[in-house]
Parts: sequence; C-alpha cells; structure tokens
Amino acid sequence: MSAPVLQLRDAALAYGTRRLWSGLTVDVHPGEFLAVLGANGSGKTSLLRAILGLQPLTAGTLLIAGRPAQRGSRHIGYIQQQRRIDPLTPLRAKDVVRQGIDGHRWGFGRPGRVPWRRIQEVLTEVEAEQFADTPIGVLSGGEQQRVRIAQALAADPDMLLCDEPLLSLDLASQRTITSLVDQRRRGHDTAIVFVTHEINPVLPYVDRVLYLAGGRFRVGNVDEVLNSTTLSELYGVPIEVVRSGGRILVAGIPETPEDTHHPGGTGQSTFGEVSLP
Repeated sequence: MSAPVLQLRDAALAYGTRRLWSGLTVDVHPGEFLAVLGANGSGKTSLLRAILGLQPLTAGTLLIAGRPAQRGSRHIGYIQQQRRIDPLTPLRAKDVVRQGIDGHRWGFGRPGRVPWRRIQEVLTEVEAEQFADTPIGVLSGGEQQRVRIAQALAADPDMLLCDEPLLSLDLASQRTITSLVDQRRRGHDTAIVFVTHEINPVLPYVDRVLYLAGGRFRVGNVDEVLNSTTLSELYGVPIEVVRSGGRILVAGIPETPEDTHHPGGTGQSTFGEVSLP
C-alpha cells in the first residue's frame, strides 16, 4: 500500500476545558474516500483546520505527505461550503480558479505569467469550461461549486478536503458534485476527506467513515460504524439505524447546544434521511 497522504497519531484537540476529540489515530491513503460525520460542535471543521495548518493540535501528531501540517500546503486542495456570492462580484470563474494556483485561495494572486492553459484544463475536468469568462456571482450554486472544485484542483493536490460542499444544493447538484469529486479520486488517485451532515449522497463512494461524537470517535467502513450498536455507544443513548431503499436513516441522535442554536435546529431528536441531526 502507498504511503499515507494524511497521518494522525494519538491526536487531540481542545478549546480550554472543552475536548473535541482525543486519541485519534487514522491514516488516509492515496485514492481513499473518508467521510467525516458528526453533529455540530463535534470537531469536524476543526479537524479540517488542523489539516490545513490553521489550528494546532492539543496533543499528538499530524503529517501531510510525511511532513507536519502547514498553511498553504500544495499537497491539499480545499473545497468550502456553498455560500452566496454577490452577483456584482467582478471576479470571473477563471479568476477564481487562478487563485488556486498563484494566490493559493487566500488572495487575488501574485503578479506574473498567468497559467491559463492549466486553468482551462481544470475547468474542463469539472465540466465548467463554458463558465470561464462568466462572473462568479451570477452562476447557480451548483455551478459555483464546480468552479470551487476546479480551484481546489488547480495545483494538482494529493488530497481534497471537502467542507460540507453539498449544503444548500439541490439533489441534482449534489449528485454532480459528489460524482466530480469521485471522478478526480479515481482518475488521479487523490485522497478525499469529505465532511458532511448527510451520508447518503456520498454513500456509493465512501471507503471508510470517521464519526465524531461527544469527544470520542469511531473509524471503519460504513457497516462497522453506521449501525445502532456503535452509534448508541458513542452517544450513550439508544440510537436506531435503519437501511431503506439503499439509504441510511438514523433516529434518536440528541442535539448539542450548538445544534439547538443552529438555523433549523429543533432541540429534539431526529428521524430522517440523514446520518446526523
């Protein structure tokens, strides 16, 4: 087996006295699709921040391609959540993709020769070449996410971090985005770390699941982790997992305080076509 792209060894992360998780040991290898699940406040986004070199661990080690995590690593491509962009934003789709090469997503890019050929290549890879000269703000949510994927792929990373990229997208767009991510994985042996509240859109592609809950975690394939026994042990309350029509339905997950104040939170247990509240 190839050397892992991502290595976590006995990793822990806490904010003051609040522990998000500890003792986390997991490898992610080239071409592997790891889904990261957990309720709001369980530490999913904080895990991505640690991998991106933006948040130091409280304990343990984290290596990217054998080296400590650092900001701006070209081994990593990052796809963020779908968020509304002002229609008057002057950036064109190809300008956004360019930031993934010479601005590394944090600015408008450094002066110098513009690698338009590479920009065209990645836009074509995500079937968005027709949007190259279109202002990013006038594209639909699904079209914008294609451009964000192209931006993340521009530097030809070894690993894609996907931070709930399906939020606010319709079902057709969700299928397109997950298919494009998997296409990259299969075509280039790119490792995928996919944070999501909803397992079902990515279920056909997932190799393993990392489930975070209550300061603890479980890692394994879908059947090993997403079952009533495992989730009941993690949460300390009875959880029911049902498979129906190729989908996974979960009932009884208690919401955290963060969930209660999250838009759409109910403060009650849930039952639906979701893996989390």
